[in-house]
Amino acid sequence: MEQRYHVAGSGPVCVAHSGGPGIGWDYLRMPDLEHSLTMVYIEPVGTGDSGRLPDPHDYTVATYARFLHGVVEHLGLPKVTLLGHSHGGFVAQQYALDHPERLAALLLYDTSPVTDEQFWSAAVAAMEQFVKDHVDGHPEVAGYVDALTTPLDRLDDEGTTAVLRTMMPAYLFDYWGREEEFAPARRSLRMYAAPNRGQGPPFDVRELLPGITVPTLVLTGRQDFICGPRWARLLHESLPVAELSILEHTGHLAHIERPGQFSASVLTFLRAHSVLGGLG
Repeated sequence: MEQRYHVAGSGPVCVAHSGGPGIGWDYLRMPDLEHSLTMVYIEPVGTGDSGRLPDPHDYTVATYARFLHGVVEHLGLPKVTLLGHSHGGFVAQQYALDHPERLAALLLYDTSPVTDEQFWSAAVAAMEQFVKDHVDGHPEVAGYVDALTTPLDRLDDEGTTAVLRTMMPAYLFDYWGREEEFAPARRSLRMYAAPNRGQGPPFDVRELLPGITVPTLVLTGRQDFICGPRWARLLHESLPVAELSILEHTGHLAHIERPGQFSASVLTFLRAHSVLGGLG
């Protein structure tokens, strides 16, 4: 089974795991961080040119964490910084529980320690509010709640990609105010169907979080409708060595909306914990 990854930048190594599950890795490209870090972008199993699992039900957080460990081992470094975005943050939390000795720092970006019924109910309510706030000027958002709640397990790659691109404005603070800037990123989004067919029990590591003692930055956008401040604070309050950064006027994609602020938060944290030196 092949697990692909992509390398860009220079400096200490930061391994980045994208979200979804099943979203193509390249939306997570972070050029600002590449000036100071060697970014290793995982192409998760089941996406892009990485392999596909024979059994769709094997696409679990544990499986993603196992393939992630294969890349870390392949890099041959004693420790790396690990960044996980959204569902990739679930993988990062699991990895930190399984292999704490391999981490210099942990960056939990727009994620949550739990995806129970309360989590999803809050996301649906937030999407309903988004629709209410924007439907007069943008009638196409009327279908966003259905798009969020409709199971994707009967769609192919093109179908899941279409759903993702349709809903992208909800993941940003002000998509239409900066549409010319954000439209290329929207058109480039890709989602692969296979990982969506193996959903298991809700992710929940709340009781295990005190065991993650690696220095951790919890970062989210104030207006992130799905993994916003409520869930970031839950992480921050439960992790023994954690800092919290909430970016204003930002949704679920701070590295696209506010790249300067996002990178400054990450690099300041890494310098404070001696992962980075100087002014790189």
